[in-house]
Amino acid sequence: MNKGDLIAKIQSDADLTKSQAESALNAVLDGVAGALKSGDSVSLIGFGTFSVNNRPARQGVNPRTGDKIQIAAKNVAKFKPGKKLSESLN
Repeated sequence: MNKGDLIAKIQSDADLTKSQAESALNAVLDGVAGALKSGDSVSLIGFGTFSVNNRPARQGVNPRTGDKIQIAAKNVAKFKPGKKLSESLN
């Protein structure tokens, strides 16, 4: 499922126009992204939790040359599925 499919699903389930469904989805995604950028987590009961995970700097190896390289620290988005979502998949 891609973004267009999700917009169509929201449109039919919530009885909205396509532009309203797209605006609603964009508002949710912008809200989640904004919270993650500020270091907060977003918990949706029954669905899961989006959070920021800090990956520290580390040393790696260039596979072509075998040279050691320094890999910079970075923040990555993390999703932990909720109990209800996990149970519905099995």
